Amino acid sequence: MTIKVLLADDQALLRSAFRVLVDSEPDMCVVGEASDGAQAYELARAERPDVVLMDIRMPGTDGLAATRMICRDPELDGVRVVILTTFEVDDYVVRSLRAGASGFLGKGAEPDEMLNAIRIAAGGEALLSPAATKGLIARFLAQGEDPGEDGPGGAGAARLATLTGREREVLVLVAGGLSNDEIAGQLDVSPLTVKTHVNRAMAKLGARDRAQLVVIAYESGLVRPRAH
Repeated sequence: MTIKVLLADDQALLRSAFRVLVDSEPDMCVVGEASDGAQAYELARAERPDVVLMDIRMPGTDGLAATRMICRDPELDGVRVVILTTFEVDDYVVRSLRAGASGFLGKGAEPDEMLNAIRIAAGGEALLSPAATKGLIARFLAQGEDPGEDGPGGAGAARLATLTGREREVLVLVAGGLSNDEIAGQLDVSPLTVKTHVNRAMAKLGARDRAQLVVIAYESGLVRPRAH
């Protein structure tokens, strides 16, 4: 299967470089380029990409607003957004995750990292490094922002009550940045069993992917940010 990629960045030179990189891979291709968020949303509706590489800071409609528009459009349910940012420690990154993005990638990433990020996002996984999961997300969610402003519905105790004990346990480990294999080893079950629990938790909590599970775990208080 060919992974369809949409590029959204206001710098034409960067878009051109990204296009050459993506189109050089046999399993992916660029289906469109956007210079602002509004154009990215319209192209997403027209082209139905698997992954959108979205710059956060663009003139007019920025990447945050475009991410929210894409992720709240039921017709674009299968589209995954990866945020491109110059600064990993950035409030906008967490707000983008709340808006539905599947993760983020620094613009200084190596080419192989970017290609791997596209494949991870297309596969429905969360593109979150352990450092981002345990540090950045926890730090900004601890600042007391309104959880429902951009997020997946402001998950609270009532929503968590729909989870089984094992699903809660798995959710805590997902929020800790563990992979399915690592969770399986810790709980002494198969990775397939872990995947089933993760998928059920996502369905019950209305999460698009693992990144949203991480945000919900912190916003609901199930996982508490560590003091810095």
